[in-house]
Amino acid sequence: MKISEFSVKNYQFTIIIFVMVMALGISSLLTMPRGEDPPFNAPYFVVIAVYPGTSPNDMEELVADPIEEKLNELTDIKRIRTEIDDGLMIAQIDFTWGSDIDGKYNEVVREINNIRSSLPADLLSLEVKKLTSSDVNTKQVALISENASYKSLYDEADRLKTALEKVQGVKNVDIHGYPEQQVRISLNLEKMAQNKIPLFRVMAAIKNENVNIPGGSIDMGSKKFNVKTSGDYNSVEEIRNTIVLTSAEKIVYMKDIATVELSYEDESYLARFNGKRAVFVTVSEKDRTNILAINKEITPIMQEFKTTLPANIDFDEGFNQAEDVSKRLSGFARDFGIAIFLVLLTLLPLGWRASVIVMISIPLSLSIGLAMLNFFGYTINQLSIVGLVVALGLLVDDSIVVVENIERFLRNGYSRKDAAIQATKQIGLAVVGCTATLIFAFLPIVFLPEGSGDFIRSLPIAVISTVLASLFVSLTIIPFLSSLLLSRTHNPEGNMFMRGLKKIISGSYRQLLHRALAYPYVTLFIAFGIFVLSIALIPVVGFSLFPKSEKPMFMVNVETPLGTNLYATDSVALFVEHELRQHPQITSFFTNVGKGNPRIYYNIAPKNESSNYAQFFIRTKHLSMTELEEMIDSLRMKFHGYPNAKIEVKQFEQGPPVEAPIAMRIFGENLDTLRALAFKVEDIMKQTEGTIYITNPLLSQKTDLQIAINKDKAGLLGIPVAEIDRTVRLGITGLNIGTYRDEKGDEHQINVVLPKEGKHPSIDQFDKVYVSSVAGNLIPLRQLATIEMNTSVPTIKHYNKNRYITVTSYVKTGYNTGEVTNQIIDQMDALNLPAGYSYQAAGEVESSQESFAGLGTIIIITIFGILGILLLEFGTFKSTFIVLSVIPLGVIGAVFTLLLVGKTLSFVAVVGLIALIGIEVKNSILLVDFTNYLRERGVELNKAIEQAGETRFVPIILTTLTAIGGLTPLVLEDAPLYAPLAWVLIGGLISSTLLTRLVTPVLYKLLAPKVEVVDEVED
Repeated sequence: MKISEFSVKNYQFTIIIFVMVMALGISSLLTMPRGEDPPFNAPYFVVIAVYPGTSPNDMEELVADPIEEKLNELTDIKRIRTEIDDGLMIAQIDFTWGSDIDGKYNEVVREINNIRSSLPADLLSLEVKKLTSSDVNTKQVALISENASYKSLYDEADRLKTALEKVQGVKNVDIHGYPEQQVRISLNLEKMAQNKIPLFRVMAAIKNENVNIPGGSIDMGSKKFNVKTSGDYNSVEEIRNTIVLTSAEKIVYMKDIATVELSYEDESYLARFNGKRAVFVTVSEKDRTNILAINKEITPIMQEFKTTLPANIDFDEGFNQAEDVSKRLSGFARDFGIAIFLVLLTLLPLGWRASVIVMISIPLSLSIGLAMLNFFGYTINQLSIVGLVVALGLLVDDSIVVVENIERFLRNGYSRKDAAIQATKQIGLAVVGCTATLIFAFLPIVFLPEGSGDFIRSLPIAVISTVLASLFVSLTIIPFLSSLLLSRTHNPEGNMFMRGLKKIISGSYRQLLHRALAYPYVTLFIAFGIFVLSIALIPVVGFSLFPKSEKPMFMVNVETPLGTNLYATDSVALFVEHELRQHPQITSFFTNVGKGNPRIYYNIAPKNESSNYAQFFIRTKHLSMTELEEMIDSLRMKFHGYPNAKIEVKQFEQGPPVEAPIAMRIFGENLDTLRALAFKVEDIMKQTEGTIYITNPLLSQKTDLQIAINKDKAGLLGIPVAEIDRTVRLGITGLNIGTYRDEKGDEHQINVVLPKEGKHPSIDQFDKVYVSSVAGNLIPLRQLATIEMNTSVPTIKHYNKNRYITVTSYVKTGYNTGEVTNQIIDQMDALNLPAGYSYQAAGEVESSQESFAGLGTIIIITIFGILGILLLEFGTFKSTFIVLSVIPLGVIGAVFTLLLVGKTLSFVAVVGLIALIGIEVKNSILLVDFTNYLRERGVELNKAIEQAGETRFVPIILTTLTAIGGLTPLVLEDAPLYAPLAWVLIGGLISSTLLTRLVTPVLYKLLAPKVEVVDEVED
C-alpha cells in the first residue's frame, strides 16, 4: 500500500507524526473530564405545582388539566405523564429524542408562563425543571448535633455553602433537613373583633407596607441621584409596627392585634446521620468537569471548615462520589496492566523483536483513540474505559497480522525494507477490510436510540476510535519499525513458542481439518446442530435489560399507611436505624423522614414531602456483588412483615430510569373501576413466583375532612365563600402573604396564622376559627359550615391526558426479570377488562422496546455495509457468504458461556453479540483472503485450503488470544454492567475460532469461488 511505502521511506516524517500523536494522547488523558457515569441529558422536563391542602381531584381540575392542555399544543411531544397527589402535581414532558433541549425547555417555560394567570392565584409554587445528569449530587455531607439549634446548624451549613460555591466546577450547593425560618403573625381574633378589623384589612396592610417601588432618578447639576422610597420591611419590629387601622380616635398597630415573631415552619422533614440529628449539605457539579480535580479543590475547604465548627457540632463526609471514581479508575489502571501483560504473553510466539513492535501499537493507538474521544466531546467514565479495555485486545490484531506477514517474507529471503513494504501491500487490503467490518459491526451500538443509547455510546465510540487508530498504526509505524528492528536471520520454524504452537496445529488441527474436508456435509450438519441447540438455550439463559449496580450503596424506603403523621413514620425509621447498626459492613447511613434523600444517583429522582414516607441512603464497605446482595436479602427478611408499614430494601440499577422492573399500566376514566382492576393485577403479581415489593397506589383510600359550607347562610351574613376558605387555611396552615429579607439577605415567608396548641393543629382547631364579615364581625366557622369525613383516591395519574394507574413489582434475587414479566403478561392477557379499559406493560419491557426501537435502519445499513466491504474485497458473493458463515459459530460460544457463568442476555450482552460479529468476520476474512491468494498462485483447491488454514491459524489464534487476554480483567472484575459483555466476547471468540477453522474451509470447498491464476505459488 502506498501509505506503508511512504512511511518506510520517509521515516523521519513518520517519527514526527507519531511523537505528536503521543503528545496529543497524553494531553487528552490529563485534561479530559472525568466522572463515574457518562453525562446523560435528555429532552425531558418536569413541571411541579404545589398547592397545599388541595385534594387530588381538585388538583386535577384546577391545575393538571389546564397545564396538560397547554403543553399538548407543543410539537415533538412523545408523552406527558402526570402524577397528582395531595397539593402536588408533577408532570413530566418527554420530547422525541434528539430534540433541541434548550429550545424545548424555553418552549415549556413560555407556555407555563402564559397559563399562569388562569391557574389559582394562591398556588404556592409553579416551576419547570430540566432533567440533567449534572443535577446528581456528587457529595452529601452532614452537620451533626443533638443540642445545637436549627439556626446554628443552618448558619454553619450556609457558611460551608458560601465557600463551596466559589469552586469553579461546582454547579449547586443545597442545604437539606432543617425547617425554614418564617415571620409568624399569630392573630388575636378577640382583639380584631373588638377593633372591628376584618381579616382582609390585616392582609392588605402587610401587602401595602411590604413593597419596594423604585422612585426613579433626578439630575442635580452635573450629578445624577437615584431616589429611594420607603422600601420593604427591614426588621421584624417594622412588621410589628405596621398600621392596620387608623381613625380619629386611635391607631391600631399589628402588635396590638397579633403576636409577631421569627420562628420555624411546622416540622415536615426530619434528617439524621447515623441516627443522630443532622442537616445535610449536597454538592452537584457542572457537566463535563473533572470530578477528581474538583474534589481536590473542595477537600481543603471542608478540612478547614471542620476545624472551625463549634464544639457541639460534628461534621462527616458521608458520601463522596470522587472516592468511588478514583477507586474505579485505579481498578481500571490495574486491569490495563493485567491486560497488557496477558497480551504480551500471547505475543511470545512472534519473538521478542516482533512482540516489542506489536506492543508499541498499544500506546500509540490508545493515544490516538483518547485524542479522538476528546475531540468528539466524550469524557473518561466507566463505559469509555471499558471500551478502551475491549479495544486493547483488538487493536493489536492488525499489527500482529502485518508483523507475522513481514516475518514470513523475511523467511522467504526478502530484505527488511522490501519485506516490510511488500508484506504490508499483500495483507493491507485484508487488514482494511477487517477493520471496516469491525467498525460497521459497532455502528448499531453507536446509533442505539433513546436513553440507553446515550448511556452506552461512549463504549463503542472508544472502541471504534481506537481500532481506527490501530489500523493507521499497523499500516504506517509497524512497517517502519519492522524495517528497522526485525532480525534478518530467522529460524524457518520460528522460536520455541512458535514451534510449540505449530506443533499443536500440525499435530491436531491438520488431521482434524483433513477429516472435515473429507466429510464436509457431516461437518456442517454437526456445526448446524450445535448452533440450533444454542438458540434453543436462549430462553433458559433468560433476558434482562440493565443489571444491578455493584456500587457500595443501597436504599431503604419506608411507607406507612396514608394519613400517618410524621412522628409515627419516624418511629418506624428508628427501628430501621437500629437494624442497620447491626451490620458492620455498613459504614454510614442518611435518614430522611418526610421526604426522599437528595438525588445521589443518575436514574433516581427524590420523592417530595410526604408525612408517611421515609428513605435511607446507606453506604457500605466495598463488597463483592454476592456479599452486597446477601446483606440486602438478609435485611429484606428482617423487615418483611413489619406491622403497619412497608419497608423496602432496594439496590441501585444501571441504565435509564424505570418506575420498577415490572410495571403494568391500566387505562380508564372511572377511578373506582381502575381501583378494582388494580386489585386484580396486584393479586396476579402476588401469585407469580419471584415478585417482591408489589405496589398498588390505590390499595387504600384517603380519608379527608370536608368543610361543607352553608352558602345560603354565608350569603345572608355577607360573607363570600372564598373568605371562608381563606380563613380555614389561615386557621390550619396559615397564609403566606409576602417575604421578609433579614440583614444577611436571607428571605423568610411572612405567615399569618391563628394561634394553635402544639406543633400541629388538631381537629379542635376548627372551634377556634372565626370568619370575618365585611363589617368586621367574627362568626364561628361551625355556624357557617359542617365538618364531614369522606374518602377519596390518594393519587391520580395521567398518561397523555388519559387516566391510568400503575401496579409495580420488583424481582427477588436469583429470578430473571424477563421470565417473571412474561408470566404476568400471560395472566394479564387472560384478564377480561371492561370496555374502554386497557393495559400496557411498562417497566423494563417498555424500556427495552425503546432501547432497541428505531434500530431497523441502522441495522440495514450495517448489514449491507459489511456486504459491500466484503464484495469489494473479494469480488464474489460466494467468498462473502463463506466469510459471513462465521457469525452463527460465535453465537454458540456466547450462549453457552452465559449459561455456564449464570448471566442473562442483558442489554450489554446484546451489545457484546453485535460487537462479536465484527471480530469474527475479521478473522474469517484473513482465512478466505489467503486461500484465494494461494489459488491465484496456482495451488490446488484442497492443498490451498489446508495450507491457508495452517498458515493463517497462527495469526488468527494469536489475535484471538490477545483479545481474550484484553477482556480477562473485565471478567475478573465481575462488574454486572460489563462482565456479561466480556463473557459474550470471550465465549464467542473461542467457539468461532475453533469451529471456523473447520467450517469455513469446508464451506470454501463446497462453494469454491472462481479465481484467476496470476503467478506461481510462493512458499
